[in-house]
Amino acid sequence: IFKRDVNINILNENNLEKFINDLQPEIIFHLAAQPLVSESIKNPILTWKTNLIGSLNVINASSSLKKVTLIMITSDKCYLNNEWLWGYKETDLLGGKDPYSASKASTEIAIRSFVETYQYKNLKISTARAGNVIGGGDWALNRIIPDCIRSWHLNKKVTIRSPYSTRPWQHVLEPLYGYLLLAKYTFKNKNMGKVESFNFGPKLENEIQVLEVVNELQKYFGENLHKVEPTKSKIESTLLKLNCEKSKAILNWEPILNFKQTISLTANWYRDFYSKKEVSKTTKKQINEYISLIK
Repeated sequence: IFKRDVNINILNENNLEKFINDLQPEIIFHLAAQPLVSESIKNPILTWKTNLIGSLNVINASSSLKKVTLIMITSDKCYLNNEWLWGYKETDLLGGKDPYSASKASTEIAIRSFVETYQYKNLKISTARAGNVIGGGDWALNRIIPDCIRSWHLNKKVTIRSPYSTRPWQHVLEPLYGYLLLAKYTFKNKNMGKVESFNFGPKLENEIQVLEVVNELQKYFGENLHKVEPTKSKIESTLLKLNCEKSKAILNWEPILNFKQTISLTANWYRDFYSKKEVSKTTKKQINEYISLIK
């Protein structure tokens, strides 16, 4: 298996194009992004540049290849969120109140603009929309799971400021499996002449309030480890759901893990990490467990 770890800033067009052309890939998964709403509020211009211009740089750098499939990962937050009780479909309006959400919506529009304008004969492009992904290895700041894990490790309480916001929680392995199926579909579909988008979300029962997630997670680490201080946010949405019927119908993909399984896999990875266990083995074990559940 060919393995190569190279760090390149996707805003550096020349380095990115050289790397892609040297590698000559058949399939590219584009996941590089500034992924946090809170960070986008602090650094909106960098967020816009990274998420929008960076994505267009990937397409432009790939355009000289003989043939390549691009799977462009955006976000469930690309939808214009009206706090609907039903899930957003791939054909619903795009939008975003905060810089992160707006940058992802704009990226979706810009990708289609590129394809429609330049009519690439060598590029097959699909976009994937998933959100609230959790799992071992996430150390980002201002994200509820890693914030809890870090604080609990130091025997500190976590302040929950949006306890009643509902999110579609899913383990990272769920959308990753969907991305692989999407790559296979896009690669083999020779008649694909436009950009297609696909939602990847959890089971309906996994659309849980933040406080319930914290309560379930802390069962693995102790009791009374959080305090609730609700604050009203004009930016963060309180409800966001996805309709994944298209992915189920075309890709034969559907979420496998229930809420307790999702939290269990996440908690056990972090417990192994702090127990000084070799988490690469934990990761492989969890991947194999997930594969065994795929029908």
